[in-house]
Amino acid sequence: MKRVRFRDPSGTVRSGTWLEEDGTPADTETAGTGGTIRFGARSYDPDAVDILAPCEPSKIVCVGLNYADHADEQDSEVPDRPLLFLKPPNTVASHHSNIRLPAGKERIDYEAELGVVVDSQCRNVDESDAMDIVAGYTCLVDLSNRDDQNREQNWVRGKAFDNAAPIGPVVASPEHVPDDAAVELRVNGELRQSSTREQLIFPISELIAEITTYLTLEPGDVIATGTPQGVGPLFDGDEVDVSIEGVGKLRHTVSIP
Repeated sequence: MKRVRFRDPSGTVRSGTWLEEDGTPADTETAGTGGTIRFGARSYDPDAVDILAPCEPSKIVCVGLNYADHADEQDSEVPDRPLLFLKPPNTVASHHSNIRLPAGKERIDYEAELGVVVDSQCRNVDESDAMDIVAGYTCLVDLSNRDDQNREQNWVRGKAFDNAAPIGPVVASPEHVPDDAAVELRVNGELRQSSTREQLIFPISELIAEITTYLTLEPGDVIATGTPQGVGPLFDGDEVDVSIEGVGKLRHTVSIP
């Protein structure tokens, strides 16, 4: 199942299922680009409604340098434990957003990530039980203001600016997303990042166990599992597509004042 939040033509926020036209679950290419949305007995054209972020996280727990090739391109050592930082709720943006980036910056980068959506409140989760608290997976972009990230320790200006975490378009049930799911990002149709979930240095179960050792996760919270190599800058008017096998395609544009 691929769950989607949307605002219907009357302005009411709904939670539905994204399907193919024939009623089967939407595939990787369709979720986010076509098909139909079902709520109760009604069907909606995705182009006729506003697609919202598929969850409302109290926080996004991000993992840095979780692909060896990205650590290499950053001239960084592979960490011996997950490198964690937070993005607050103001960073959440939705499918088809036009994101206004901070003005006056030399470089703001895209980073494609597999997002893990939390199903239930949890703390001190054992690695062997970690997948029990996973509601599903989504696409996420970690927009990064390098000008300020490189000058500060806690990355508030670098990572926590408004709309710095587009998420969506759906939450796909775990069975839809293979262990070696492809993670790809394109800018204006050009492939910039391409890897797979199996290349994660710290797997999802280990991340959940480590994170919940220190803090409580709430329903709807998201773990951003890290980005592969190919990170690069964005420019005014760029269109960004993130595709994750079994999830769908998240699309947004950016504008620079």
